[in-house]
Amino acid sequence: MDAEYRVGGREDCEQEADESGDAERRSAEVDAAGHGERLDRWLTGLAPEFSRNHLQSLIERGCVAVDGRPLLKAAHKLRAGQRVEVELQPTDESRAFRAEPMALDFVFEDEHLAVVNKPAGLVVHPAAGNWSGTLMNGLLAHHPAAAGLPRAGIVHRLDKDTSGLMVVGKTLEAVTALTRQIAAREVHREYLALAWGRVEEAFSVDAPLRRDPVSRVKMAVAPAHLGKPARTDVFPLGLGEVGGRAVSAVHCVLHTGRTHQIRVHLAHSGHPLLADVLYGGAPALGLARQALHAARLSFTHPVTGAALALRAPLPADLAAAWVQVGAGGLPG
Repeated sequence: MDAEYRVGGREDCEQEADESGDAERRSAEVDAAGHGERLDRWLTGLAPEFSRNHLQSLIERGCVAVDGRPLLKAAHKLRAGQRVEVELQPTDESRAFRAEPMALDFVFEDEHLAVVNKPAGLVVHPAAGNWSGTLMNGLLAHHPAAAGLPRAGIVHRLDKDTSGLMVVGKTLEAVTALTRQIAAREVHREYLALAWGRVEEAFSVDAPLRRDPVSRVKMAVAPAHLGKPARTDVFPLGLGEVGGRAVSAVHCVLHTGRTHQIRVHLAHSGHPLLADVLYGGAPALGLARQALHAARLSFTHPVTGAALALRAPLPADLAAAWVQVGAGGLPG
């Protein structure tokens, strides 16, 4: 029986509660109806607003005590008369929409919208595995009114390991107008990339995309009746080699904005991006992420009507790789 109990007290859980500031302690005595019931199932009656999975995680973290002793086994069978105490920590999801101050690189900002140069490694929006430390959390700290906007004003996304320009709305009017511009394909997005193989002539990939039926973390080219339309134009900028293999510097123009679109279309064409392991691009030149950068963004200001054309230079890792490839001077 003792193996089911935590050695020591509940200090870790209490420290977590102090740091979050949102914990609530509840306790109750097990009645006759609860005799013989599993601990995790019984807790759903004491705290019905939480999922059973979350309550199980609280048990594992030492946040549940039976007769004053922290218990670690969710399947423990309770006895009538025992007293159960639980330190109810908020779920990760409930903490997701919180302001977190962070350094953000804004290349344009006014009272209606902002354009941020997102670094590689920064997740755009909270999701499973990334409930904090996202661009959205930073935007909420930078612009508190974003809490009242859909997705904090985010109207399009970049992959975690893709760097470059993103526009976000700061008012509902701007968010609505930008969303319509994107749907109408009036927001123009251009990327710089390093891809394996020789790209010596411009080409277009017009191939629908869908979630990969085998690997749910990937996208894949699909039959027309099963996928969403997607088109990417690819233009050569220079040619070099790494370890005897050809590498091309390319300029990609999106006509649609599907998830992983450039990565999938280039891999489908036999030119996976450098260091894009998910789509078959071998690592090279010290790159720790796919060699893709959203370098140019142009659209009509949704309020003033001004034409905006913004650029972001290659970040240090891609600039160094570009030079090593010997594909010519860095683009402006």
